[in-house]
Amino acid sequence: MSSETKHPAAGATAGSVSQQPAEAATDTVASDRAVPGDWRMTRVLWPLMLASAVGLVPFTVYSTFLVPIADTADAGVAALGQLRGLGGLAALAVGTALAPLIDRVRREWAAAGGLAVLALSAAFGATGEFLLLTAFCLLVGAGTAVLNPALTAAAADRFDNDAAAGRAATLVTATQSLTALLAAPLVALPAVLWGWQGDLWAVAAIAGVLALYFALRGRRTQHAGLTPGRDEGKATRTGYLASFTSLGALPGVVPLLGVAMLRTAAFMGYLAYLAAFYDERFGLDPGLFAIVWTLSGTSFFLGNLLAGRLLSAERPRVSSERLMTLALLVALAALVGVFFAHSLFLALPLTALIGAGHATVAACVTTLLVRRCGPLRGTALSLNAAGMSFGVFLGAGLGGVGLALGGYPGTAAALGALTLAALVLARAVARSAPAGG
Repeated sequence: MSSETKHPAAGATAGSVSQQPAEAATDTVASDRAVPGDWRMTRVLWPLMLASAVGLVPFTVYSTFLVPIADTADAGVAALGQLRGLGGLAALAVGTALAPLIDRVRREWAAAGGLAVLALSAAFGATGEFLLLTAFCLLVGAGTAVLNPALTAAAADRFDNDAAAGRAATLVTATQSLTALLAAPLVALPAVLWGWQGDLWAVAAIAGVLALYFALRGRRTQHAGLTPGRDEGKATRTGYLASFTSLGALPGVVPLLGVAMLRTAAFMGYLAYLAAFYDERFGLDPGLFAIVWTLSGTSFFLGNLLAGRLLSAERPRVSSERLMTLALLVALAALVGVFFAHSLFLALPLTALIGAGHATVAACVTTLLVRRCGPLRGTALSLNAAGMSFGVFLGAGLGGVGLALGGYPGTAAALGALTLAALVLARAVARSAPAGG
């Protein structure tokens, strides 16, 4: 779908930002046919990008220092590992339940609330008590379920141009990808000085400061009479249940959310067994496998970043729908191929292709949700995040079933089936594109 093409629901928002008072210049980039460069966007969006990065750190600390955390809590590693799953369940429940509310409150206040919950959760986790670690996992999942869609929607709202709005949203998701790649070494180095508990106390402090910043920013925009979204008044008048109905009526949005969930299931299921596969097939110990993990993470980050840049063009060479389909085909072929590869020199480029393919699909989904959903983009992005949380569990479970029944070819079949299902839904999304898109 081209950047000039909008669904009627989104079309109602056109020009709303340009009609705001002069003070809006600090919060919203005026409508401009040229998409701002990444550096200019970063200067506008850096608080949102920083907050999105902080949101990924708590669970990174938890995963990186799982063994010493288990020792401190006097609990088994398996028990604490299972607690991590509670975060995904909390994200699914909270993200679904609060989805319509993301479009009914100021983005800054939603972000402030999510950051405050993260600050509290980090403080709980730093105690090392088993019950408080349980609360930590639940609260991190709940906090990020509100924080991430609020930040992504807020980034898109800063630009009154579909192409620029989509690019802004993908810059936030690219920041998350980069954080996921770099977070482990970044939390490990400070922990040499103050331990894993010091890491969590630092997260609590940073998240608390950012929560205060966004709360004050929301208050300032309220006093200035600014709207936090491109047409928040229209979204606010939509009832809670009506928000779900309205979102479902938008062309292609439901299958698009399905693509995101199934893609996440396939990718996260693949990552869950990747270390074991490389160990069994190629004899890579954890130290050497770290190189493979870095390769996968780097390809995902670059794929997300470059796809977002490509899709932000006023007249992109390839539509979001077509690029999403092509990326799913590449990801499907590479995923099946890697599990049948018996040469490390073949497996490594296939691993990179899987990461790049899935990252491209993720960028396409975010871009299309921002463009197609208009004033309901916050609701859509929240449901998208909730669906991806469910996808993490679905992928790991089905990948394990495939491994138990047929070894790694069975895993390839199970995860390949998920990707194939996503491909079918992607074709439905493409068929629903407005004429001329």
